[in-house]
Amino acid sequence: MERKIIFLDIDGTLTEPGSNEPPESAIWAVRQAQKEGHYVFLCTGRNYDMLKPLLKYGFDGVIASSGGYIECKNNVIYDCPMTEEQKRAAMDILKDNGVFRTVECLDGSYTDAGFKDFLREHAIEGGNSELLRWREQIEKALNILPMEEYRGQPVYKIVVMSPSRKQLLEPQKRLESEFAFCIQDENEGGFINGEVVNRKFDKGKAVERVCDFFHIPIHDTVAIGDSMNDREMLATAGLSICMENGSEDLKKLVDDICPSVQKDGIREAFLKHHLITST
Repeated sequence: MERKIIFLDIDGTLTEPGSNEPPESAIWAVRQAQKEGHYVFLCTGRNYDMLKPLLKYGFDGVIASSGGYIECKNNVIYDCPMTEEQKRAAMDILKDNGVFRTVECLDGSYTDAGFKDFLREHAIEGGNSELLRWREQIEKALNILPMEEYRGQPVYKIVVMSPSRKQLLEPQKRLESEFAFCIQDENEGGFINGEVVNRKFDKGKAVERVCDFFHIPIHDTVAIGDSMNDREMLATAGLSICMENGSEDLKKLVDDICPSVQKDGIREAFLKHHLITST
């Protein structure tokens, strides 16, 4: 079998969303694939700080911040934070339109305190109380800090939570030449969850950069993900697989669908597509 490079999203794919503990079946599958000569990469929207708890499992490299930072075998092959001008323009226009921001740096993430304050004030509306509980759990699990602790470190990506689509219209119009807006989902309370990502990179371009580093053709790559921010990665890879628990829109675009993260999906996908040969 030709050596493959396997790219795994984290939240909703390798782990439950916001968790740092993959199922034993997934870790076993990763190690078996490596024994059989394949490279296995994390390819995630998380920044480097958020994914560090998973490095103990011995992956061959990481793609962090949706492609803005890439390490291959401990070599940094790509590092592309926003310029100060880009950061200032994006932060200002989002704030002016009432869009809540979380900036992601290599060493940490920092979020607008106003978002949770807003949710508390409107806790009885729609799904706001549930969204507040979810947000507090995510911030604790992924060590997301208050914006007041941000000290100007380089920013790779801005995660946004907008009370409505209308409030994103002007930021998208003003920033679209340099930034892509990946809208992931809409909460029951009306909130729009998404990411503002530099057009210089995405997960698909990251797959290409890793292939160039290892001199392995694109058709010898496998990508597994679950949400629309995995779209470029899945469109680029030679074999694309969506988790059963993933986006319905994404499922229409991939080569195969594997069981959910709760049902040992990574192991089952590796076995089905002969990335590992033993159980």
